[in-house]
Amino acid sequence: MPTYLDCNATSPLEPAVRALMLEWFSRPANAGSRTHDYGAAAKRAVVAARRQVAEVVQAEPDEVVFVSGATEANNLAIRGLAVEASERRHVITTRIEHKAVLEPVEHLGASGFDVTYLDSTSGGWVDPAALEGALRPDTLLVSVMHVNNETGVAQPIDRIAEVLEGHDAYLHVDAAQGFGKRVADLRNPRIDLTSISGHKIYGPQGVGALITRRRGYDRPPLRPLALGGGQEYGLRPGTLPVAAIAGLGLAAELALRESEKRTAVCREQKERLLKALAPLGIRLHGDQERVLPHVVNFSVEGLDGEAAIVGLKGLVAISNGSACTSQSYTPSHVLTAMGLPEEAVEGALRVSWCHMTGEVDWDAVAERIRELR
Repeated sequence: MPTYLDCNATSPLEPAVRALMLEWFSRPANAGSRTHDYGAAAKRAVVAARRQVAEVVQAEPDEVVFVSGATEANNLAIRGLAVEASERRHVITTRIEHKAVLEPVEHLGASGFDVTYLDSTSGGWVDPAALEGALRPDTLLVSVMHVNNETGVAQPIDRIAEVLEGHDAYLHVDAAQGFGKRVADLRNPRIDLTSISGHKIYGPQGVGALITRRRGYDRPPLRPLALGGGQEYGLRPGTLPVAAIAGLGLAAELALRESEKRTAVCREQKERLLKALAPLGIRLHGDQERVLPHVVNFSVEGLDGEAAIVGLKGLVAISNGSACTSQSYTPSHVLTAMGLPEEAVEGALRVSWCHMTGEVDWDAVAERIRELR
């Protein structure tokens, strides 16, 4: 198999997480069964996972709502909050969001909400001054991602939170790509809603959470998108997947505990990659001062991105952007919003790795790219 270098799409599973999940898969466990020891043990596992997830962002455990992943969390945060809207029917987001945010926001626009899309800078981040200019008294929600999935650029969340001080608008952060990797940003108490996904932090696919931070004693006024059972504080019905939730909890704990070590390993990998690619005269996409150390988005003059991905098969597994839109063959809306020339957008390649990637023959990768030009 080729070396896996698409960790932004989905990450490998931590061995300790796999072991814990296998343990739970081996026993019947419904956290809603209160009449016997099996159910009580399952409930304890879920309670522990809430604490583990909450600790990463310094929230309270009962502010963690388990869902199927960041896409569902985004929908619950955006559409679930909009159900409560009365006079406030203005929403602000950015042009570089993941489709899991853009499409729910488009749904609100079609339902009568007024939507403002903030432009990106050429570096792939949103200027907080643009948000300040877009805020209105009737703004209900501001949704800004934490780290861009295509470029790895971190958004200025602290400054955005400062702009919102004194305003009633709820702040939602899609943190699928940054949770457990850039820890301090997400601990800002002005963030009302945070979406996370297990399979981006070396946990299982199919599980995530929406962190619903209180303002004083008041939770964000969310309403469920589905009905039938009342689980998860009435916000997300259905039997809880205990094995997956336990795995997410442990993955969150490990991400927090090993954050600095993992960052250092990824930074070393990035230095080797950039050294190997330098003779090719690559164009790096995104403000490199803001890019996380486990991802590089770049293009090479005269090289088509799709052709390069095919040519690199058998050696490395990489992508040219979001896995959720990889079947559409349309130009990246993120790179386009950054104002990159058409050739750079069409030639873009995204390489993303992690602390478990191991040794990569970057020189062989660079040589293969040179041959493909």
